[in-house]
Amino acid sequence: MTSFLCVEGLPGARTAESRDAFARACSLRRRHEGRLRLRGSFLLCAVLLAVAGGACSPGDVPYSDEISAWHASKDQFMRESDDSPIPRAQRASFPPLSYFPVSPDYRVPAALTVAASDTVLNIPSSNGQPRPHRRVGMLNFTLKGQPVSLTAFVEVGEDMRRLFVPFGDLTNGTETYTGGRYLELERTATEIYDLDFNRAFHPYCYYNPVYDCPYPPRENRLAIPIRAGERMGPAGHK
Repeated sequence: MTSFLCVEGLPGARTAESRDAFARACSLRRRHEGRLRLRGSFLLCAVLLAVAGGACSPGDVPYSDEISAWHASKDQFMRESDDSPIPRAQRASFPPLSYFPVSPDYRVPAALTVAASDTVLNIPSSNGQPRPHRRVGMLNFTLKGQPVSLTAFVEVGEDMRRLFVPFGDLTNGTETYTGGRYLELERTATEIYDLDFNRAFHPYCYYNPVYDCPYPPRENRLAIPIRAGERMGPAGHK
C-alpha cells in the first residue's frame, strides 16, 4: 500500500483478487492520512479547551503544536493500525518517529505551472521496476531566499486530484533515507499550494522492504539540504 497516494505498491499484486485487495487497502490509507492532520488538531484543541475554556478551531492551534500533534497521531498509526508498514510483531515496541526541529522557514507558498503536455515518466523504484507517473507540472517557490522548483506527479491510474512530490536533498544517506522523502498535496483550483517540508515523510520501504517505493527522479534531487520533516532515527530505524 502507499503513503497517501499508494506509492509503495505491493510487489506481486498480479491477480484481480490481489489488485482489489490492494485497492481497498490504499483507500483505507488515504482516508487515514486525511484524518491524521485533523485528528491532531482537534485533540490538541480539546486539551486547550479543558485548560482554558472557550472555543477553538484547528486554525487557532499554534503551528508547532499542530505539527507535534500530527507526529503523535502518526506514531499511534505506526504502532496500532492494521495498515501500518511495521511488521505486526514489532509494532508495540516501535519507537516514535524522528523529526528535524519544526521550522516555519520550511513552510512556503508554491505556484504550480501546469505541464503543457501529458508526459509520462518511468520513475525507478526500490524493487527495480520503473513505475509510470504523469508530470502534472512544476512547483515553483522560494526557500531561504533561493528559487527552487520540484515536479509534481500523479502515478498513472491514480487520482489526479492528489499530487505526489518525491524529492531528494543533501541530507539523504546521512540524516534521511538514501531513497529520498515524499510530500503529498491536495490539488487546488488556484494551483497555489502550502508547501510544508515539516510534513515531509519517508516511504514505507524505509521501514519494511516488502514495499515498493518510487525514487525521486533526477529533476527532483535538490542541491541543498532540507532539514525539516522526518529524519532517520536511532537504533530501530535505518
